[in-house]
Amino acid sequence: MMHRNHRSKDMYGKGKYFFFPLIILALLGFGLVVMLLWNAILPNVTGVSKLTYWQAVGLLLLSKILFGSFRPGKKSHRHKSKAQYWRKKWMSMSDEERAKFKQEWRHRCGPNDKESEGRDIEVE
Repeated sequence: MMHRNHRSKDMYGKGKYFFFPLIILALLGFGLVVMLLWNAILPNVTGVSKLTYWQAVGLLLLSKILFGSFRPGKKSHRHKSKAQYWRKKWMSMSDEERAKFKQEWRHRCGPNDKESEGRDIEVE
């Protein structure tokens, strides 16, 4: 039994070393795609200068840092589940708890003028 666990750990370790170069190759391949698309479309349409290959890879990495994952729909899924959580929480609150919640958020985020304090926000 011990022998199998040892073998599966070895296979996992080898897979990890195989997976890392694939990520690098994919990044470099996407960099080429970004460069080709940029240079084919944007200089003619907007008048911007052409990109070098390494500028395209840098632009791709920058977009990853600024906008998150390369997987489509990943963030929207998280946002949807967060929205569902808060909707469920809101619906389970009593009227007194809702009023207290609204007042607390008005105090934290709302405008400080007296005119807007009487307004209620309707959530369905």
